[in-house]
Amino acid sequence: MNSGQTGSLDRVVVVYGGTSAERDVSLKSGAAILAALKRQGVDALGYDPKEGGLAGLERLAPSAVFVALHGRGGEDGTFQGALELLGVPYTGSGVLASALGMDKQRTKQVWQAVGLPTPESIMLSENADWAAVVNQLGLPMVVKPVHEGSTLGISIVKSRDELKAAYTAAAKFDARVMAERFIIGDEYTVALLGDDVLPAIRVEVPGGFYDYEAKYIANTTQYHLPCGLSEQDEQALAALCKEAFLAVGGEGWGRIDVMRDAAGKCWLIEVNTVPGMTDHSLVPQAAAYAGIDFDQLVMLILQTAVQPSMP
Repeated sequence: MNSGQTGSLDRVVVVYGGTSAERDVSLKSGAAILAALKRQGVDALGYDPKEGGLAGLERLAPSAVFVALHGRGGEDGTFQGALELLGVPYTGSGVLASALGMDKQRTKQVWQAVGLPTPESIMLSENADWAAVVNQLGLPMVVKPVHEGSTLGISIVKSRDELKAAYTAAAKFDARVMAERFIIGDEYTVALLGDDVLPAIRVEVPGGFYDYEAKYIANTTQYHLPCGLSEQDEQALAALCKEAFLAVGGEGWGRIDVMRDAAGKCWLIEVNTVPGMTDHSLVPQAAAYAGIDFDQLVMLILQTAVQPSMP
């Protein structure tokens, strides 16, 4: 979560943009966070590492960094490691959890190792036995890049003939591609803030697939708050997501995405260690429903960095 030092609000630098495939979303998240900090009277600056790299950030002499970088180079532990070396407190998870969270396959392996439910998956290659993949996972299945977020490069495969094309599409984003058993049911997302779990959101998309356009562009995606689960089921979902977050070493804040099948079983899909903070993003919606407005949310996230937890 941070460098182990107690930080201050003397100069907070919001780092956003970067060079990943999620740059555009990161720019929007960072701009919203920066505006919120300034409204709260915080001495805050925005910085895009694409412009001046780590040296440019170091010259700004931040007392704390609000990480708003999505994707590789910002959410995968590399940037967190650099901040550790600089001794600068920062928001969100540390090096290990960030690296794990960006790697969907290894996240699933950790969850499986501690007995948490996550759909079966297979790593794919250009010369994969496509028939064997279908036999093992069934149809439909999901094909996705291992190291991307925002559903970039993801396809739902409904026939064997579509599988190789889906692999090729995913491979444009990442050398490592996985296929995952598709869970038919409702999609939920659960945000975590400090020690608290925020209300679950049920995501409903008219087209049935919560892709990049549904997340950031379309206005037809429906976000159900309350999510429609019974109080007991929502508490169970919250407990599952907190356990999943802690299992990968998550700190500060984050989000877990879950599918719930027709039998009522919840399946962990992935963890987001630097969730979006745009006007379409899910963590701000969950926080608002819990009575936390956007500016308060930003300050609470920042406090997790400048007031490190006890070891």
